[in-house]
Amino acid sequence: MTELRGRFGRPLRLGVIGGGPEAWIGRMHRGAAEMDGWWRPVAGVFSSDAARSRTGGAALGFDPGRSYGGVDEMLRQERLRQDGIDAVTIMTPNDTHYPFAVAALDAGLDVVCDKPVTHDFAQACDLVARTRRGGRIFAVAHGYSAYPMTRYARRLVRDGVLGPVRLVQVEYIQSGMATRVEEGPQNDRLRWILDPRRSGLALVMSAIGCHAQHLASFTSGFAVARVAADVGALVPGRKLIDHVSALLEFDGGARGTFTVTQAAAGGENDIRLRIYGDKGMLDWCHREPSYLRLALQGEAARIIGRGDAFLPPEIIALGRTPRGHPEGLREAFANIYAEVAQDRMARILGESVPELPYPRIEDGAHTMAFIEACIASQASRGWVDVARLPAQ
Repeated sequence: MTELRGRFGRPLRLGVIGGGPEAWIGRMHRGAAEMDGWWRPVAGVFSSDAARSRTGGAALGFDPGRSYGGVDEMLRQERLRQDGIDAVTIMTPNDTHYPFAVAALDAGLDVVCDKPVTHDFAQACDLVARTRRGGRIFAVAHGYSAYPMTRYARRLVRDGVLGPVRLVQVEYIQSGMATRVEEGPQNDRLRWILDPRRSGLALVMSAIGCHAQHLASFTSGFAVARVAADVGALVPGRKLIDHVSALLEFDGGARGTFTVTQAAAGGENDIRLRIYGDKGMLDWCHREPSYLRLALQGEAARIIGRGDAFLPPEIIALGRTPRGHPEGLREAFANIYAEVAQDRMARILGESVPELPYPRIEDGAHTMAFIEACIASQASRGWVDVARLPAQ
């Protein structure tokens, strides 16, 4: 794909919304965007406070003249420049994702957005419609689906190596809320996270459940059709939702289990995915993301590693160092940014758009429908269908 970049003639120019000097997610996004030379972050809004945004941009090395006090100002001023931004990346508090994405799409820009994409399914459907109507690209930053081995897992499932999928199990376990953090000292970030009006319909789903559901659907190839969920808190007396467990039924009939919590003492960003077909199973763990276990019925289990010579070229291309050298989440994020850039450059040049599996706004909308179905299931104590996108 480097030939495509050469034909295009320059990196795409990126406007950053959020991710100030102290935010680790800002370093993640900016570093991932720049990693392979597809993007150059050139402008941004780095705080909801205008003065802090301008000083924050300068502290990060941005041109002070392109370190803006607000999103509307950035979109307006960048539109007037011959070298204006081509896209924005959004990494702000959850309640701002939708309005900032609307503003960017209406300004004719592509979008890369953190999860959750919106507060609810209705807003997500609106973003889908705006993206399609404007012919834009809207990617969701589900980095776990862009590791070489989760991509290869998806490939093996689609190639029928496991046979028809029967069972999908996914879990995402953390410990950040295993104590009553809501009763301790709070900073700006913790205040918005602990406010349900800002963090989303269910805190744990907005924080990590989005990733788990997307990973399960992405690798299995199936949307979730209906759920029976237990939604609540593991910490006694807590009003915020820190735990969701659910039984799943996928399109096509496969069953599944889903467990996410931020209140498991000792947990450490522990993500696990298992897919079982009628011929065997796949097992991927975020603790060892460069390896995938394949066990076919009646055969010895195999451990497949990132960089193995027999892997398809498109899977090998997702890695950057030889097998045995660790790679991680930043490189996975970089794969999403690279694919978005390739899609946009090909469209602008009028070339055929390659088939690229980066997460799209339609995936984000399905996640919002899934969250709403889990909450409805808890209320009804029964199975609930997951809403579908309206016909276009």
